Amino acid sequence: MDTATLATRLLELHHTGTTLVLPNVWDAWSAKVVAGAGFDALSIGSHPLADSRGQGDNEDMTIDDALDGVRRICSAVPDVPVTADMESGYGAAPAELVERLLEAGAVGLNIEDTVHSEGGRMRSAAEHADYIGALRQAADAAGVDLVVNARTDVFLKKDQFEDPLGEAVARLRACEEAGARCVYPVGAPDAATLEALLEALSGPVNVIASPRNGSAAGSLEDLRAMGVHRVTFGPKLMQDLSPDLESLVASWR
Repeated sequence: MDTATLATRLLELHHTGTTLVLPNVWDAWSAKVVAGAGFDALSIGSHPLADSRGQGDNEDMTIDDALDGVRRICSAVPDVPVTADMESGYGAAPAELVERLLEAGAVGLNIEDTVHSEGGRMRSAAEHADYIGALRQAADAAGVDLVVNARTDVFLKKDQFEDPLGEAVARLRACEEAGARCVYPVGAPDAATLEALLEALSGPVNVIASPRNGSAAGSLEDLRAMGVHRVTFGPKLMQDLSPDLESLVASWR
């Protein structure tokens, strides 16, 4: 399936009226297994991808490292739309990032507002929205419905803000206006906060969850009832598998 078709399919999956679950994979094997379980689309988490390569998250990988992983995964599931966590962009200009990501086969991306390569500073709301807007403009110029998922780390750094919820809403509204097709308030602490975000924002909202333990706002059924549009696992699928893997091999010591 060609890239433009995959991108349009991923975008459509965000607007079906039900919650889209995108399990986070980290290599060709995990992608094939999850796709074989019947999921319509997949996500690549930067943390598990880095772990699979023996590298660290928070832009310890270079853009070349990250795209090598993206390319291998997308090649393994050529008919499944894949979105990739590209952290804060690995220092790449938006047009370059879009061009290289599409060439690697991904049709969506996460971009966060913490720039780890610059001491972990947070982009301002305007700077983050500008970067998101430039990504969308580059994708539109390429004729591809790239699903740009704008993430904010406000709730991970809530002590920096007098009103974390208000700050998150302001940042994510700016990203929506700039062209984000989904927004990601990572670390939203509870159901009440998530409900306020869903009320304040106009487009799809992404929530992180653990396959084993659910999310801070409840189970998949709870998230569906709230009207959450999209769920990803970040590093939690890999982390939840670790005890099972250890148990499986332990008796063979």
